[in-house]
Amino acid sequence: MAEQSNSALIWATADLLRGDYKQSEYGKIILPFTLLRRLECVLEPTRDAVLAENEARKNSGIPMEKILVRRSRHNFYNISKYTLSKLMSDPNNIRENLERYINDFSPNAREIFEKYEFAVQIDKLNEANLLYLIVEKFASVDLHPDTISNHEMGLVFEELIRKFAEQSNETAGEHFTPRDIVRLTTSLLFATDDEVLTQSGVVRSLYDPTAGTGGFLSSGSEYVHEINPDATLVTFGQELNGE
Repeated sequence: MAEQSNSALIWATADLLRGDYKQSEYGKIILPFTLLRRLECVLEPTRDAVLAENEARKNSGIPMEKILVRRSRHNFYNISKYTLSKLMSDPNNIRENLERYINDFSPNAREIFEKYEFAVQIDKLNEANLLYLIVEKFASVDLHPDTISNHEMGLVFEELIRKFAEQSNETAGEHFTPRDIVRLTTSLLFATDDEVLTQSGVVRSLYDPTAGTGGFLSSGSEYVHEINPDATLVTFGQELNGE
């Protein structure tokens, strides 16, 4: 399966970390870099438009967030000239440039990296002379939505989390729910709404108070849009564990 090959490719990064990181610490590096590469690939089609819009208006005094969100066609954006590939062209300044790249994400995306304490890990990788190698590795992984869907990306994250749980002797079930259980649960949740969901202009909301990686929310969205591609499902989630 595509998600298994992608997770295996990403997991191979662990070979670079051996000796400098404990096995239980691999997730602190691999998960945020996987997220960064995914966000980069998602934003790639509208990247130039966002950069041009920001350059044209940055001194206008106009609040830019809503404008840039509209340009990006997502609820997040990045105004940096950098990508992981471009970072490699200046290896002597890769730490500083990577930090600038992260800081140029919209606040909602940047907050996720802060929860991972990513800046601390960047410094540690740089001191161990591993940062360039890790950036090079992830720059070569194709996580574009045309290649791997949101559902498949969720499976990649779950597979990685399962591996990290095994390495740290934790119970994998504490970190994710198997996809067949997620699908069954969301099917039961919407079972009595099937007829209503087929109607034109239908709007529903879905809330998960223990969202984890968002698997239930993603599955719920897929279920609703299988019934009615034009339905609007507004999702909300929260998670106590920052990682």
